[in-house]
Amino acid sequence: MSHPLFLAILLESSLILFLLFKTPFRKLSILSLDRLKRGRGPVVVKTVCGTLLVLLGSGVRSMAQIRSLGSEDSPVGPVDQVLMARHMLETTLLGAILFLALMIDRLHHYIRELRFRRKSMEGAKTAGRGFKDGKPSSLEDVKRSLEEETRTLREKVEILESDLAAKAKDVNTAEASAIALRKQSEGFLLEYDRLVKENQNLRRQLQVLDWRLSHSASKKNS
Repeated sequence: MSHPLFLAILLESSLILFLLFKTPFRKLSILSLDRLKRGRGPVVVKTVCGTLLVLLGSGVRSMAQIRSLGSEDSPVGPVDQVLMARHMLETTLLGAILFLALMIDRLHHYIRELRFRRKSMEGAKTAGRGFKDGKPSSLEDVKRSLEEETRTLREKVEILESDLAAKAKDVNTAEASAIALRKQSEGFLLEYDRLVKENQNLRRQLQVLDWRLSHSASKKNS
């Protein structure tokens, strides 16, 4: 397992050298890291780092177990010493890989930040030179661009105001329809109560008629 770890450390050290010094591979390395930090790249990197951390913790735990086996009376045997040395080497290499990965991430972040600030400083310098030279064309261009931006913003404000007015009308219409539906439902409830009362009255009248008919029939039979 140590050979792949040595290879990973060699690759990370080479990438750090490419990032530190201005070489033809520096731009390629930055582009590769930019692509790695997009899409599913961060998830894959976090998964690999988590796996390495688990292996690192397992190696430290194994070393602690081997050390706990030995004592002053019974020292650790040769096999345990070999295993201890192997676990120590693997944990050291894993820690170095994680540390170099963190170094690469920070270097890439600071290089991008430095490039962004350089571009912003160059733009500010060119703008300052134009104002310092007092070129009327640059001032007119700035004024024209500001007027265009103002016109665009005014158009957007008008569109938003018209949309707001349309939505307000829709809200008023919805409120009016809701009020009408509420009144209609209240009328339906009143009509329902009236029909229920009429039904109860009709049932009472039918009961009275049934009682009278049964009473007259019993008199005739008697």
